[in-house]
Amino acid sequence: MGHFAVFKKYVPCEEMEINWHTRRLEEMKPLALHEMLALRQAVFIVEQYCPYPDADDQDLISWHLLGYAQEKLVAYTRLLPPGSSYENEISLGRVLTHESTRGKGLGKVLMQKAIAECRKLFGSLPIRISAQSYLHEFYRELGFVATGKNYLEDGIPHIEMLKKD
Repeated sequence: MGHFAVFKKYVPCEEMEINWHTRRLEEMKPLALHEMLALRQAVFIVEQYCPYPDADDQDLISWHLLGYAQEKLVAYTRLLPPGSSYENEISLGRVLTHESTRGKGLGKVLMQKAIAECRKLFGSLPIRISAQSYLHEFYRELGFVATGKNYLEDGIPHIEMLKKD
């Protein structure tokens, strides 16, 4: 049945009670760190068939936004400060929702929360992302604009996008 069987039936995002936490890696308890890494591995390595080192040095300088429903991690992204990925821009990475919650609007809520957290932590600098190309329209609706051509990252088509306020 699995760890997330409670979401087998359709539950729209607005009916899910999501508890959000923004933490530095050193502030995370071991169980939370394990859940974060396990969910990232499940999505980016197993689901997307991309064997790459997911845990990297960016984790050490990032803020980690974690969304829990019924005490289970269901949404995640990392917030990278200016100067870490791009000189004068903030960046978001490893954006994901658990497969049992997809199609219910949680991705949009996650991104809105991530943008708000970036503003709170880093101010109004532009936010640059490396978006999977098939999600171009999703990010465009959140105010991101494509800045370049498509490219392959880990064998998956991506496009760089920027959000300015």
